Amino acid sequence: MRENNETHLILRVIAQEDYSQVAELMDLVYADIGGAWPKETIQALIKSFPDGQICIEDKGKIVAAALTIKVDYHRYSFVHKYRDLVSDQHIARHNEKGDALYGLDVFVHPDYRDFRLGRRLYDARKELCRALNLKAILAGGRIPGYKNHAGEYTVAEYIDKVKRRELHDPILSFQLANDFDVKRLMQGYLPQDIKSKGFATLLEWNNILFEEDGDFTHGAEKAIVRIGIVQWQMRAVISLEDLLSQAEFFVDSLSDYQSDFALFPEFFSAPLMGLARDKNSVEAIRFLAGFTEQIKNRFSQMAVSYNINIIAGSMPLMEGDRLCNVAYLLHRDGRVDAQHKIHITPHEKRDWVIDGGGDVSVFDTDAGKVGILTCYDVEFPELARLLADQGVQIIFVPFWTDTKNGYLRVRICSQARAIENECYVAIGGSVGNLPRVDNVAIQYAQSAVFSPSDVYFPHDATIAEATPNAEMILFADVDLEKLKLLSTEGSVTNLKDRRLDLYRLGLDKPLPVDE
Repeated sequence: MRENNETHLILRVIAQEDYSQVAELMDLVYADIGGAWPKETIQALIKSFPDGQICIEDKGKIVAAALTIKVDYHRYSFVHKYRDLVSDQHIARHNEKGDALYGLDVFVHPDYRDFRLGRRLYDARKELCRALNLKAILAGGRIPGYKNHAGEYTVAEYIDKVKRRELHDPILSFQLANDFDVKRLMQGYLPQDIKSKGFATLLEWNNILFEEDGDFTHGAEKAIVRIGIVQWQMRAVISLEDLLSQAEFFVDSLSDYQSDFALFPEFFSAPLMGLARDKNSVEAIRFLAGFTEQIKNRFSQMAVSYNINIIAGSMPLMEGDRLCNVAYLLHRDGRVDAQHKIHITPHEKRDWVIDGGGDVSVFDTDAGKVGILTCYDVEFPELARLLADQGVQIIFVPFWTDTKNGYLRVRICSQARAIENECYVAIGGSVGNLPRVDNVAIQYAQSAVFSPSDVYFPHDATIAEATPNAEMILFADVDLEKLKLLSTEGSVTNLKDRRLDLYRLGLDKPLPVDE
């Protein structure tokens, strides 16, 4: 059992010294079909095809793994047996010249099955297949649920009912949900598999980019990053769980579309102030701050479970006797980063007595270097320039504005920051109204993703934008490679052409001058 809710997941290749952990996990998961493979089998796989053997660890402990080999597509896209892949001497028949991947095994610790780690491993296999320019991924899939229905359905009928979601199979249902198709039924595939009655499905995922070339290493920087934005509807809630259920719905939806990031608006938790109607505005915002730690922890669990990095808008937080406005970045590997709002609006100072933070940071994620400027902060070009000097690629701007002119300040300044700093800027706001909550009565928003303005980007430097004042989710794919081209070959090169001999920018020291 996991001892606490803190999770720090890392996807990496399996090393030779990992065998004892891999064996322990296989013994746990595959107790019904023989348990762990011999040490020499795993070590031979690692030696012959290191990129194909991947695992996910949590704070140094391996909690999920996938074993993979390369095979000849035409040989293994027809009926075969498991022993054709792994001999009686436990030798995996990896073919270095093969044109397809074959998934031998995926196994996940039972305590981590709510974290969708199997999906992460399948996604990593797909990336590997694309990068190695292979035709497909093949797999022989067990159907352990068939044992419970063998008396009433033939195996073909069982598979059909699983495909139509009339029945659920713990393995086949998962594989179908991950874009695999059932190509054939194989009898006697793994005779000792009593639960599947010896049957298995031959599954296939096709690489539609097969003709393209590429090089692959696990952990390489992503080129195309998918940003998801929640244009959040402010509505009355009856409890914290009510608000979190609404948020989880959107996280789940964005994850289904394989977004790398989910952006929520500033003060998205404000509906909870409606639970304290007898309090004045200063008391109400501090009442709201009492929920922040719980919301942060729940969002962190969602980030890990749904495999998506979440910018949890911003929330009030008590630090001693000071109230701050803090945006959290919840990484999908379990890490948590925080960015305080630096510039506090007159409204926040007057009605809520909020204090500003003192520094801005760029955060390394598995999908690029990102920064967070909350609402008013993006209207100060110095902050974004500090992020640019730390290599920021995407700036996230959670905002809350009540009028269109307030919104336009955020939008226009965000567009300027994208041009000035040669980066992408994503803005996400809230819509609707909260008539029973003081100072958060109405909202106006049109969330969007902006790019620099040059030949590599859309003609209006707007990659995507939402419908104004409508609850919805927005997607945008951004290409980080284009930023590299812009910095050296753009029509204008704003960062490189700064006159640092005339002006300086820094918290305590001047910026370095290019030699």
